[in-house]
Amino acid sequence: MKYTSIALALGLALLAGCAEKGKESPPEAIEAAIYPYSGQPKLTLFTMVNNRTGAGAHTALMVQHGQSVLFDPAGSFEHERLPERGDVIYGMSPSWVRSYKSAHAREAFHVVTQEINVTPAQAQRAMQLVQSNGAVPSAMCASATSGILRQIPGFEGIRQGFYPLKLMEQVEAIPGVTTDRYYENDSGDVRDGVRALTQ
Repeated sequence: MKYTSIALALGLALLAGCAEKGKESPPEAIEAAIYPYSGQPKLTLFTMVNNRTGAGAHTALMVQHGQSVLFDPAGSFEHERLPERGDVIYGMSPSWVRSYKSAHAREAFHVVTQEINVTPAQAQRAMQLVQSNGAVPSAMCASATSGILRQIPGFEGIRQGFYPLKLMEQVEAIPGVTTDRYYENDSGDVRDGVRALTQ
């Protein structure tokens, strides 16, 4: 029974987008794809939530400071026009952010976004941490993301753990966080969502 539960949990994680990828784009591709960002520095936590059980299935963190990147640890979202290195996806324009949410929001899952305004120093530290972290093993998305957040000044109270929903709940308690929920009713998994994208 224990092994069945573990296998089921991993299967749900794969559907929601938590699976090893290992894509390593060359530096010149990353440089060419950078999406400049000059607005308020922000961190945005993405949590994929099972519509039936309410359980969290995947976690990702967007950092916006100078450029917009997405740390998608062990994520399944991959597109030929988006370079990636060490589980960091570059070139995350607003349209690609919408595509990311659309690919993950299926009939079985919705996407919770939690946006936090931060200082330039906090955002710079977050950028350094996600870019130096490296690729993350399957099912370790929440552990990697919470481990990064707790190293950012002002976020030291974040507890590192393996459960996306628990991380989401911790972030919800941060003053000033803006939360949104995004739903779609498409069938299939994240890769099906990516194949359906039109850019």
